[in-house]
Amino acid sequence: MQNDVVSREEWLEVRRALLAKEKEATRLRDSVNAARLALPWVKVDKDYVFETPEGSKSLADLFDGRSQLLIYHFMLGPDWDAGCTGCSFLSDHVDGALPHLNHHDVTWVAVSRAPLDKIAAYKRRMGWKFPWVSSFGSDFNFDYHVSFSPEDLAKDKVFYNFTPMQPADANDELPGLSAFYRNDKGEIFHTYSSYARGPEELIGTLMILDRAPKGRNEDSTMNFVRRHDEYEEAAKAPSCCH
Repeated sequence: MQNDVVSREEWLEVRRALLAKEKEATRLRDSVNAARLALPWVKVDKDYVFETPEGSKSLADLFDGRSQLLIYHFMLGPDWDAGCTGCSFLSDHVDGALPHLNHHDVTWVAVSRAPLDKIAAYKRRMGWKFPWVSSFGSDFNFDYHVSFSPEDLAKDKVFYNFTPMQPADANDELPGLSAFYRNDKGEIFHTYSSYARGPEELIGTLMILDRAPKGRNEDSTMNFVRRHDEYEEAAKAPSCCH
C-alpha cells in the first residue's frame, strides 16, 4: 500500500501542519516531564537485599555512590528459560547510555527475581554490561507490583500500572521502571514508577521506526521484536540490477 503522491508544494503544506502537531507534542512532553519532577516522594523504610556478583547488597548499595537510582524491572522469573523479549529489546539500548547516566549522578540497575546464575548466563548471551541483580527471596518485586505469586493470580484482581486488572491479563512477571533518590543522610525515597508501555520512550529503535516510511509496521504492540540473536536475515528489497 502506498500513500498519496503529491507535488512538493502540497507536501510542504501538509508537512507544516504535522510540524505544528509535533511542536504541540514536544510542549506536552515538557509539561509531563515537569509534572513528573514535581511528584511527591515516599520514604523507603523497608530493608531489601539483592544478590549481586559482588555479594549481597542493600538498596542503598545499589546507588553505587550516586544520589539517583533507576531500576528496570526486567521480566526474568525464577523458572524462566530466557528473559522477556520486550525487556531485552529495551535493554539493548542501555549500555551506550551508561557513561552519560553515571556522569549525571544516575545509576541504572536491572532487577529480576531469577537467581543470579541464570541472570549472569542470559546477560552473557546478550552481551550486556549494565548492572543486573537478583531480588530472589526478597519482597522487592512484589512490593513494586511487577511480580505476582500463584495466590495473587488466583484472586479476582491484581494491581498493576496503578490499576486493578484481571489476572488473565497479567503474568507472574511484568515490566516496569522505578526511580529512587538517596539524600545526604542516607534516607531513600521512591520518586516514580512507570509500567506497561510507560518506559517505551527509552527504546530508541521505536523512536527511529516512528520516522521511517512504514513506521513500526506492527500488527500488535512490538509483535515484530525478537531477541537480537534470534532474527533471521531480513529479506532484501528487490533490486533493478537483478
